[in-house]
Amino acid sequence: MPFAVADPDTVAAPVPGGPSFTLAEMGTVAPLAFYGEQGTAELTFPVPRGLVPVALNATVELPVNVRAGTIGVMQKDRTIARVPLPPTDQASVVIPLAGAAVTDNAVTVTLRTYLVPLEGNCVEPTNPLRLTNASVAFTGVEAPPTTVADFLPPILRKLTIAIPGSPARAESDAAVRLATATTAHYGQQPTAVVVVPLGRPLPPAGPFERQIVIEQGPDAGLALQFVPGALPNLRVSGTESDLVNQTRLLAADISRLALSSKAVVGPLKNSPQLPGDVTTLRALGQPVVSAVALSPQVSVGLDQTRMGRPAKAVRVHLIGSYTPNPASVSARLVAIVGGETIDTWSVDERGVIDRWVDVPDRLLQRYTTLGIALNIAGSTGRCGEFQPLTLTIDGDSVVQSAAAVPPVPAGFQSLPQALMPRTLVGIGPDAFADTARATAIAVAMQRLSALPIDTAVTSAEEALSSRSPAIVVAAGGWDHPGVTLPVSSDNGRLTLDGVVGQGQSTTLTLDPELKYGALEAFFDGRRSLLVATSNSAPGQLDALLRWVSADPRRWSKVDGTAVISVPGHEPVVIGPQPGAQVGAGLSSGPAVALWIAAAAVLAATAGTALIVVRSRRG
Repeated sequence: MPFAVADPDTVAAPVPGGPSFTLAEMGTVAPLAFYGEQGTAELTFPVPRGLVPVALNATVELPVNVRAGTIGVMQKDRTIARVPLPPTDQASVVIPLAGAAVTDNAVTVTLRTYLVPLEGNCVEPTNPLRLTNASVAFTGVEAPPTTVADFLPPILRKLTIAIPGSPARAESDAAVRLATATTAHYGQQPTAVVVVPLGRPLPPAGPFERQIVIEQGPDAGLALQFVPGALPNLRVSGTESDLVNQTRLLAADISRLALSSKAVVGPLKNSPQLPGDVTTLRALGQPVVSAVALSPQVSVGLDQTRMGRPAKAVRVHLIGSYTPNPASVSARLVAIVGGETIDTWSVDERGVIDRWVDVPDRLLQRYTTLGIALNIAGSTGRCGEFQPLTLTIDGDSVVQSAAAVPPVPAGFQSLPQALMPRTLVGIGPDAFADTARATAIAVAMQRLSALPIDTAVTSAEEALSSRSPAIVVAAGGWDHPGVTLPVSSDNGRLTLDGVVGQGQSTTLTLDPELKYGALEAFFDGRRSLLVATSNSAPGQLDALLRWVSADPRRWSKVDGTAVISVPGHEPVVIGPQPGAQVGAGLSSGPAVALWIAAAAVLAATAGTALIVVRSRRG
């Protein structure tokens, strides 16, 4: 079986030339972890047309008590390379990938580590070898698209959407739909999406970037526009009714058949994911979960975005198996959520798991991790004397739930599942700016979801008069008295409605008035709303949206009802639940009043800042 052995003196040398992508840029889970003396991890990454992968560059974090080791790369039954691990911790390693077969614009390889412990020591089974800061180096040059079908590359760093400076409703709708569909298509890749106005020539797109022009007109279709010396852009055009269908083509499987420089599609309908009360772990994206260790544990993900709606009363019928333990070792199975034990039961000689586990509503989050552990007690001897145990949960395990109205949990943790499967997007009279803001919000929501979110742009009034969930952009201020916001402002007087303490409502009067931008997520008694607004400070709302979009992980950490941003300070999260620390200056609960008051004092450049705080029971 052929394999290549790298010279130890050149292991840390990076591969020169060609583009390089981190695993995060390619939407691949990182870091890679290898447990035990012989560890295994599977790596799959996309390969753009015209490029060939040549090496995996990474930093090695060695476990304790390891004297030497090797890491090999295999594809099916073929060994591609095998290199020695560096002798010191936190050293670089270059793992050759030359010769790896590319299938459907992707490469899948298996990495195997072989560790040799120090004399008289064991490799700690819970302390893995890790490959961090991993990236894949390529050779070659990106092949420009020649048809509509290959316009979007396997790796996309940035998508620019150009619309008229005063877009029609259909153009705004197409822009938001296209941005959301593209984000859903690329999954965990952190593709940047920006909206720019037409009217001036677009600067050339950089490598692994694409530009799409949306403009209403009589000529329906999608067409490549070739630019001398630059990558072509894609023009999406059509009448008001055609634009939506042409936009859907890019996200539909039919786009693979558009093997020409222009394509026109007929009516396409989205098939929304209908929520169900009964599903399986397999349907939630987990065909099987398994672990092999002295005390194995597995994690079952309960993702409300995959359920397609907010859930409560979640029950899991765990079906699986475990290695029966010898008589000298006692064991118990434990179910854990959020660090809290919610169930425990004894093992037996059959090694069969068949048990219903109820997840308390108070522990539910957007993504809830149900941990199952096989805890053992007793003498396990020295290295290798006690064989590792295997714990497996089958993908056919049933998950039961009920629709939660209002959502469980509340606030930002209820999104985006409370906006699924279809949400209205209400914008104001400043159509271009509000379309850009709505796009940023829709992209952020889609990044949180495992399923596509269908959107439809309307006016803010239409969105609020409907009973459907909605994203509403009111950048200049809230002028809809029929809907009460958790945080609102009136001539310097802030009202915090039901977000402090147990049903308390607090007013805060600031003189001079403090300008802020806000994102607020709440249930208004009929449906869930996500509102983007300010107190006559649209620029501060834009700053908040830029802050949110700068790190895709920020939305997933927010655990309150509103995010407030004022000039010169990190945004603050407030709400009835404890706020997650997503920024250096974030706080929550009653502290928000003191925070805003302090910010008001700092913001005052002249005169005296008068602060009056009043609280009342809701």
